[in-house]
Amino acid sequence: MKCAKALQSMPDFSVVGLSARCISSNSRAKHRSPGPTTDERHQNLPRQFRFRSAMTSMQQIQIKKFPAPMKAALLRSHKYHQAHKLRKIEEYCIQRQLHLATSDHSGVLGLLSCLQRLLGSLAASEVISTSVQPSLSLAAGCRNPPLPAALTTQFAPRNMIDSAAARETATRPFRKLAVRALPAAFAFRFSAVPFDQSRLARSFRARVSSSTFQAPEPGTGFPGLGSWAAAMGSGMAQLEGYYFSAALSCTFLASCLLFAAFSRALREPYMDEVFHLPQAQRYCEGRFSLSQWDPMITTLPGLYLLSVGVVKPASWIFGWSEHVVCSTGMLRFVNLLFSVGNFYLLYLLFRKVQPRHKAASSIQRILSTLTLAVFPTLYFFNFLYYTEAGSMFFTLFAYLMCLYGNHKTAALLGFCGFMFRQTNIIWAVFCAGDIVSQKLTEAWKTELQKKKEERLPPVKGPFSEFQKILQFVLAYSMSYRNLSVLFFLTWPYVLLALAFCAFVVVNGGIVIGDRSSHEACLHFPQLFYFFSFTLFFSFPHLLSPSKIKTFLSLVWKHRFQFFVITLVSVFLVWKFTYTHKYLLADNRHYTFYVWKRVFQRYEIVKYLLVPIYIFAGWSIADSLKSKSVFWNLMFFICLFTVLVPQKLLEFRYFILPYVIYRLNIPLPPTSRLVCELGCYTIVNFLTFYIFLNKTFHWPDSEDIQRFM
Repeated sequence: MKCAKALQSMPDFSVVGLSARCISSNSRAKHRSPGPTTDERHQNLPRQFRFRSAMTSMQQIQIKKFPAPMKAALLRSHKYHQAHKLRKIEEYCIQRQLHLATSDHSGVLGLLSCLQRLLGSLAASEVISTSVQPSLSLAAGCRNPPLPAALTTQFAPRNMIDSAAARETATRPFRKLAVRALPAAFAFRFSAVPFDQSRLARSFRARVSSSTFQAPEPGTGFPGLGSWAAAMGSGMAQLEGYYFSAALSCTFLASCLLFAAFSRALREPYMDEVFHLPQAQRYCEGRFSLSQWDPMITTLPGLYLLSVGVVKPASWIFGWSEHVVCSTGMLRFVNLLFSVGNFYLLYLLFRKVQPRHKAASSIQRILSTLTLAVFPTLYFFNFLYYTEAGSMFFTLFAYLMCLYGNHKTAALLGFCGFMFRQTNIIWAVFCAGDIVSQKLTEAWKTELQKKKEERLPPVKGPFSEFQKILQFVLAYSMSYRNLSVLFFLTWPYVLLALAFCAFVVVNGGIVIGDRSSHEACLHFPQLFYFFSFTLFFSFPHLLSPSKIKTFLSLVWKHRFQFFVITLVSVFLVWKFTYTHKYLLADNRHYTFYVWKRVFQRYEIVKYLLVPIYIFAGWSIADSLKSKSVFWNLMFFICLFTVLVPQKLLEFRYFILPYVIYRLNIPLPPTSRLVCELGCYTIVNFLTFYIFLNKTFHWPDSEDIQRFM
């Protein structure tokens, strides 16, 4: 009766194992011939049984959840198990004088009982998993003798590989068995070298020692899936590393070739380089006084200081003259180095932000990294001495450290980004907002659970959800305990924000140098321009017939809300559209032609574009629905703070917001990524071709002018 009750309340694998022990307990009374001691079993168990024991219940895996390569490997392994595994175990048990009581019950249960005793005596913790533990406390109810002490404790997975029982002499008779038992993808690794010396074994041992094995998933009934998934994951991670290295190497090689073309065609400073390069060269010469500062420069000297720190040691190490190390080409090359760092940071951020539960996601992560690394607006300025590449590097680095919980380092890196461009302080605050949004999301889920249990009637209305969230945020911020927790988590960012406020007070504003060209204003249409910019460069993800159909049905369903949004948008375009003096004074920028030929040609055009702005904004928000509502709130607040005060329409201001947005949307399908990468490649090709070959002259100047 005890056995029957125990069998009804346990997982599948536990039921099989316990029933084998219960049935075989009476059989062992009939076969009292002495068997080997526990020490002998420790020394004689073959390695492949421990490595393969995790797959004795292969039929219980839901194979359909696995990607195609892993599915094929599992099916091949499953086929072998059905035909050969039990016979081999039986032969081994007979050879080791372990008598199976197969006269009273099926051979399958007896063999499983034998295998369980063997693995129990060897403390194979991958098999003795959480799903087996309930059977241990009920073993006495089946009148079984006490199990070995190794079976009742939790052992390190290292025993699977490093146990003294798995020597070369013990595994030699079963080498062919191991080769046939493993899928074809792994079999070649075992045929040429001993198991202990194979690359797979070393990788597997490293993963075990770093405790990367996971407990079996609840409900799978398969206690050995962790070792198999880890072994296969090791191979996939290795391939992903190869793919990443190839992508980075090819991108850097192409960039070096383009850089050489740039250096040959553009030997003199161009556009804003007229201000940046001479200032950096003065720093190279050691002239750091304020009297040497160019008043036309509006950013802090982070780029110049770091450039000196990079190129100056070259003169000491290689004996180069200052004229060489501080030349235009060397200073531009600093940004090319930043581009390599940005590539690596983007890859690390995709690995951290995006889930890694699919085999195809490795290719998607690398394609996404490559796509953002060659993002046209960013990639072009890697070859000029501008602040974009360094600003991107330190902001992404700060965001990465924030995601890993190293907030002091993140705040320090945020300060470095601030030294490149003052508006980067907003993205340092965004890192703090990411922490706050996590805490608010946790508290919001708890609040929703309480309301669900209390069965309160839902509040209905056009803005009911927004009203509930606003009330919750206000109530949360009124708690001193909540505020103290948030402060202790975000105090490095608070100190950075206080330092920024002190800078603004001392400097008399955010901008240094020429303030007349960078006056702050409420330029609300900047948000609409960013939405259009994002829709254009992310059209494979944001623009599709299904999305348009969904948007139109949503507009029809919520007509009143969208009518209000349209009226407000038209009002903002009417009252808050500004035209900067630089926008129409310099025909070398693409924005000059966009404004002149689209917005200035017909006055009504800027109003007709409002529906496109609304669709673009909705599509961006819809693509971020995987993030919490509080994360979205923080992101759009930071986006508003960065863009709206800018009077000048400049695509460079959209780079950082776009990259952070693109990092946080779910990984798109590979086909869309390939389409996006192809479009970026075409845009880059046209941009570089026009810049290098389609030159022109101004009537009052002999200098060569280029489009950018």
